[in-house]
Amino acid sequence: MQGVPVSEGLLTLEAGGSLLAARCVACARWHFPASPDCPYCCADGCQTGAVSGVATLWLYTEVRTRPPGYEGEVPFGFGVVELAEGLRIVTRLTKGDSSLLRAGMAMRFVVAPLHVDSEGRQVLTYAFAPAEAR
Repeated sequence: MQGVPVSEGLLTLEAGGSLLAARCVACARWHFPASPDCPYCCADGCQTGAVSGVATLWLYTEVRTRPPGYEGEVPFGFGVVELAEGLRIVTRLTKGDSSLLRAGMAMRFVVAPLHVDSEGRQVLTYAFAPAEAR
């Protein structure tokens, strides 16, 4: 997908894209967004890398009203997923209709369009889609 990431360091766009997180060298826990310092044990030297993108949906809702400063389409889904690595993240969901979602369903990472910026570039973000949807 062509475009620019919504923020540097959250995802890669190569080969279909990947979500980036960091793993602590001391306690081995993952955190997102990636940073060099561990939010759990305060060690430094965390290593940034791509995570699997395989997840389970924990919580979800549909956003029907455009939040301040948001330029994308509504409605959209919003929720919490737990990655295979054990990391839970707050994320955009590709399904805006909550009747299509259920807690415990398998999800997969996708790169999703967010909006077109003032320079005419497609801004891309990370999101999760139901695993069975392609």
